[in-house]
Amino acid sequence: MKLVILSDTHGLLRPQVKEYLKTADAILHGGDINKQSIVDELRQYAPLYVVRGNNDKEWAETIPHDLTVTLEGLTFYMVHNKKELPADMTGVDVVVFGHSHKYLQEEREGRLWLNPGSCGPRRFHQEITMMMARVENGRIQVEKISIPHETLPENRA
Repeated sequence: MKLVILSDTHGLLRPQVKEYLKTADAILHGGDINKQSIVDELRQYAPLYVVRGNNDKEWAETIPHDLTVTLEGLTFYMVHNKKELPADMTGVDVVVFGHSHKYLQEEREGRLWLNPGSCGPRRFHQEITMMMARVENGRIQVEKISIPHETLPENRA
C-alpha cells in the first residue's frame, strides 16, 4: 500500500504534490487544510484520513480532532499538534502530526513519529516537504519528499 502523508497545506495543493497524489492508495493529512475544496480534491485521488488543525475553523467542524486508523497491519494515530496526544498510546505503531511545519521522522520507544512538514505556502523560511510511505505486512518504509520552492530575486536599489 502506497501512502501520501502530508500536513499544513494551508489552502494550497501544489502541482508537484498532485503528481504524488495520483499514485496513492491512501492519503493521511495532519491538519491545517484551510478550505473544504482541498478536502474535496484530496478525496478524488484516494481514501482520505484527515484531522482538523488549529487553522481549520467552522467549515471543518465535521473533521475529527484526532483519528486512529489501521492500514496493512499498522495502527496510525493522527493529531495536528503532538502536544495534544493522549497519555495512553497503547497499540499505536505510527504517530502522524503536523503544526510545526518541520519535517520529522524518528523512532522512539518502538513507535514511529512522522511530521511530513508543510507542502503548502512556504513559511518561516522552511523547506517544503511531504512523505511517501510503503506499508506492507505491518512494516513501513518512509521517504522524505522535498519540493523545490521558487526563489525571488533580491530587491536591488
